[in-house]
Amino acid sequence: MWNIVRRTSVGVLRAVAYSLLGGAAVAITIGVIALNKRPDLDVWHKAKLDEEFTVDSGVASFREYLELEDRLWQQLDELVISGQPTGPDQQTNRYSRGSLSDPERWPRNWNRSFELPAAEPRAGVLLLHGMSDSPYSLRALAERLQREAAHVVGLRLPGHGTAPSGLVTASYEDMAAATRLGLDHLKDTVGNAPLYLVGYSNGGALAVHYALDSVQDDSLPQVQAIILVSPAIGVTPLAAFAIWQSRLGNLLGLDKLAWNSIGPEYDPFKYVSFAVNAGDQTYRLTERIQEQLTSLAGSNDLGNLPPILAFQSAVDATVSPRALLEGLFFRLPAGNHELHLFDLNRRSEVEPLLNYDPRTTFSPLLEGRDLGFTLSVVTNRNERSNALQLRQIRPGSDRISETPLDLEWGPDLFSLSHVALPFRPDDPVYGGRAPHALPGLQIGSLAARGERGVLRISGTDMLRLRWNPFYDHMEQRMLAFMGL
Repeated sequence: MWNIVRRTSVGVLRAVAYSLLGGAAVAITIGVIALNKRPDLDVWHKAKLDEEFTVDSGVASFREYLELEDRLWQQLDELVISGQPTGPDQQTNRYSRGSLSDPERWPRNWNRSFELPAAEPRAGVLLLHGMSDSPYSLRALAERLQREAAHVVGLRLPGHGTAPSGLVTASYEDMAAATRLGLDHLKDTVGNAPLYLVGYSNGGALAVHYALDSVQDDSLPQVQAIILVSPAIGVTPLAAFAIWQSRLGNLLGLDKLAWNSIGPEYDPFKYVSFAVNAGDQTYRLTERIQEQLTSLAGSNDLGNLPPILAFQSAVDATVSPRALLEGLFFRLPAGNHELHLFDLNRRSEVEPLLNYDPRTTFSPLLEGRDLGFTLSVVTNRNERSNALQLRQIRPGSDRISETPLDLEWGPDLFSLSHVALPFRPDDPVYGGRAPHALPGLQIGSLAARGERGVLRISGTDMLRLRWNPFYDHMEQRMLAFMGL
């Protein structure tokens, strides 16, 4: 009897296992077919730009880094740009000479590393852009910092500013090594003036990674403070599995599987296409930061971290705002740290339309907790008004102060976004209004209306806010934090 039961049970389990494996194989096959039906790859997805900096390049200084960048641009021109057609039908192709998306139309090609000097520098500031971005993303801040007598370097991180193919092979170790070159150069340039790191998105993660390294290695230039904008401290857990898509593509000889998205390259200073490896490198970097934090907490060295000021939208489809609290601020010992959070629009007619409310995430995390940092929240004064106030709670206090701000939501805005924070409302590329006649395409003001599925540009991309209506408020807080 028991033998019959045992054989029956084994048979059932085997059938279930085969069924699950068969279902998984079918799902993977359908997924692969769907991914491979996307648009064909272009030359900018395939070009092998081997003049790019890596940790093994033998480059020992920022000057050598720029010399290598010169050769990289020559290679980009030879392998990608020179072969592109020109004319009216190429007006939104960034790789077509003279198009509205051609970066060379602008007074400076902001895809490249730049340096804005100060005659008598009060500070040295290194700016680190996000994944798939370029130094342009922190350009406005760089120019303001220079006016305040800071010597500024906007570093083009490896894999960026050229062609999307650069992100198929770039590693976060390459980017971290480039960051060190930039800070070494600033230290040599500004002498005893204080050094600051500003990082946006993945650049924010690189800034934290560097600061944690510098706590353990006092031979590294020490920074006075760190400023983070939409920092990538945590990403979706699915990012851990994304690299298997690329590996499956290599196994099957399907190059498209190396890409999360493949789109027309109409943006002069940011890739539209996104390589799977780029997301994987951000995930690896965030995991490395958590390892560093755990190690330093065990040795009680986290108190030596410089003050951190972070700006974050309460809703962010790219990085995890919750991870910024749990993965960084809650792990820091009490200090002069501050999280500046931009809430979504709390007008009463907006809230019923919300897919989810970030308060359901943040409130339980903060309730009853003795914060070791200042929490500042920019939010509506009440549910009937677009006018804003600053609600703030400081370390060691349970009293919330409320300060009216000379700010308000625009009538058609319901939140900020990950890509909005670093850009002024009048930014010539990503702003909502043009300050003057522009040499090229202003992406931030695109608002095409018509039937879905007609345009090659994603409707989701056009919906997403590209500029920060509260940029001046953020910039002033940054300058005060740096003593500038």
